[in-house]
Amino acid sequence: MSIYEYRPALAFCVALAACLGAVLGSFLNCAAWRIVRGESFVTGRSRCPSCGHVLTARELVPVLSWAFQRGRCRACGEKISVRYPLTELALALAAVLCLLRFDLTALCLRNFAFLCCLFLLTLTDLEDMLIPDGCHIAAVLAWFAALPFDFPGWRSVGISLLTALAFGGVLLAISLALDRILGRDTLGGGDIKLFAVVGLYLGPIGALFAVMLACMIGLAFHGFSRRGGGKAFPFGPSIALAAAFMLLYGQPLVDWYRGLLFW
Repeated sequence: MSIYEYRPALAFCVALAACLGAVLGSFLNCAAWRIVRGESFVTGRSRCPSCGHVLTARELVPVLSWAFQRGRCRACGEKISVRYPLTELALALAAVLCLLRFDLTALCLRNFAFLCCLFLLTLTDLEDMLIPDGCHIAAVLAWFAALPFDFPGWRSVGISLLTALAFGGVLLAISLALDRILGRDTLGGGDIKLFAVVGLYLGPIGALFAVMLACMIGLAFHGFSRRGGGKAFPFGPSIALAAAFMLLYGQPLVDWYRGLLFW
């Protein structure tokens, strides 16, 4: 069944996807905060980072709790960062866009899992220049888990796996060469692994566009960061943003490039 066959079903599924995305955004925001600080995000109640107040159910409603409390903790009155509602809204939007792009399919679930991994590593990389290996592992597991439900053929599977190995290997070689030439670290290990996972999901042409787009986004972010006198901007968020764009909207670019190759 397609959500586009029945308009009320479309509205219901979009609303459900937005709610699910917001809830997961809240969870992943908390997970990122704890991962950076070496804490477990599996156990333990959510709490105020300032006073340690354990949050109640009404304080955990995505976006609305922050709005009703005027961005402050009910216990200590400390200001709560606007990062919380913004990240919740961002993943809610990502969930809706993923649903509208891939419909009610296993591919939709697989790609949303990938978007969640990109979302989490973006938060950790922005805060502490850290890309957890768990994000790469979860994305790879989601890709394999979806194969029985949306099998593209052994040829496509082989191309995706070879693309992952090729992009990871080539970028590792380039990184090592640049490290030696420039005398400093260029690409981090987490970035290289992320590019390999991007190759797995997007294939050779899609991953190539993602690399170029990530470089352009990274240069723009770096320029704004330097102009504002801030610290160096990590590359992970640029890769994640480029990969998310190509995943959701990159197919026309891929088709156009294939048309040039096989004209």
